Amino acid sequence: MIKYKRAIIKLSGEALAGEKGFGIDETVVSYVVNQIKSVYELGVEIGIIIGGGNFWRGRQALKMERSAADHMGMLATVMNSLALQDALEAAGVPCRVQTALTITRIAEPYILRKAMRHFEKGRVVIFACGTGNPFFSTDTGAALRAAEINADVLMLAKNIDGVYDSDPKKNPKAKKYDELSYMKVVQDGLQAMDATAITLCMENKIPIIAFALKEENSLLKAINGEKIGTIIH
Repeated sequence: MIKYKRAIIKLSGEALAGEKGFGIDETVVSYVVNQIKSVYELGVEIGIIIGGGNFWRGRQALKMERSAADHMGMLATVMNSLALQDALEAAGVPCRVQTALTITRIAEPYILRKAMRHFEKGRVVIFACGTGNPFFSTDTGAALRAAEINADVLMLAKNIDGVYDSDPKKNPKAKKYDELSYMKVVQDGLQAMDATAITLCMENKIPIIAFALKEENSLLKAINGEKIGTIIH
């Protein structure tokens, strides 16, 4: 029994880079596509947002004006989105990319009604360019799109298996949470999503599941409501 019928999946750009740490690792993309396809074949309506950190992060440009740096980051998400679209279609999953910035030669502009029509037609929709505005992360873009399409859940496919009270890579005694409230995440400054994204999900009562993408069948388990990662609600 599927627990969530319509989902936004948030992928980090770094996840697509694999061990290389930069660019796109085709082996990783193939693995991601297989995970998405397994959920798609259950009849779940899927929207995807990908970060651009495998190509560019606005905060790395110390001397650049913030708006320009953030717009470069949005363009990085377009590259990732086009790569994932190509891989999904090669695997037999119909897909469309919609961009918050207008780039009509390569993708559709984001139009909510058109996105909903794609879901009705059985297509996966990849939302690129975050919110289309500087000073907002792709986390906030994911929360915004989840609210707009009335998603049942926002899935954070991460490199670690949930939310911890400190960085598990630096602190071997870091404690993993199985369940959290939105306010606990904000008040304790936990590294799940940025505060704007968490607050937006809280206001719209959208549960968030943070889990490790590398875990076998993790996306399938999450969509079925099995215990995995950390749930924020």
